[in-house]
Amino acid sequence: MIISIATQKGGTGKTTTSVALAAGLARQNKQVLLVDIDAQANASKVLLPHYPNLKKEDTIFRTILERQSLPVHSSSVPNLGVVPAHILLSNTDVELTTAKDHREARLKDRLAEIATSYDHIVIDCPPALGWLTVNAFTASDSVIVVVAPGYFELDSIVQIGKTIQEVRSLFNPNLQLRGFLFTMHDPTINSRTSLKILRQSYTDQVFKTVIPRNTDVRDAHFERQDIFAYRPHSKSAQAYMNLIDELGL
Repeated sequence: MIISIATQKGGTGKTTTSVALAAGLARQNKQVLLVDIDAQANASKVLLPHYPNLKKEDTIFRTILERQSLPVHSSSVPNLGVVPAHILLSNTDVELTTAKDHREARLKDRLAEIATSYDHIVIDCPPALGWLTVNAFTASDSVIVVVAPGYFELDSIVQIGKTIQEVRSLFNPNLQLRGFLFTMHDPTINSRTSLKILRQSYTDQVFKTVIPRNTDVRDAHFERQDIFAYRPHSKSAQAYMNLIDELGL
């Protein structure tokens, strides 16, 4: 099972969700691979203590830009491998716009070489709908769209839905929208109203699980840990375990 975690807008908890989902599954004795294709490389920095020493040739840069194999690194979490990102991935759209190969399938082709070694593969997409996200969607079985409270956050769903449809039409007819995950929920009117609108607009496509706004996640990342290592009994950790149960993984 290959799942992309996506959003068009930054600051929604996308990387937090990617790290928590991958780490939570790995802690259930599943063999998991997290593929970081966000140029900010935040997931890589949390899970790989040696990340600052990596060169671009040790990251997914070599796969997307140079069409080489995926570099898998052992993470701080047992059973969890990581393919790290690199800041130079920010040049991907410029490079791939003029490429003449099947540029949308560079990630898919390399994942196919190693996919049988893992029970689950989680792809942390960039907060944009360029060629990196298209590569992730082309390689994936399904997409989880992360949505935070706010007018612009809700508005961005329309465009990401169009991108999923386009990838399904052109490159990956089996791609499924697994659902919308509401994150950063708190007792404010903005948050409650946003969740209500999301559920009214997309009904069965919204996960029952809601991820609360919680400083434990931020603190865990500051300590370079996933939420289950840092505070396994926190509200955020419990919410992400509920998500895993809801997904049936």
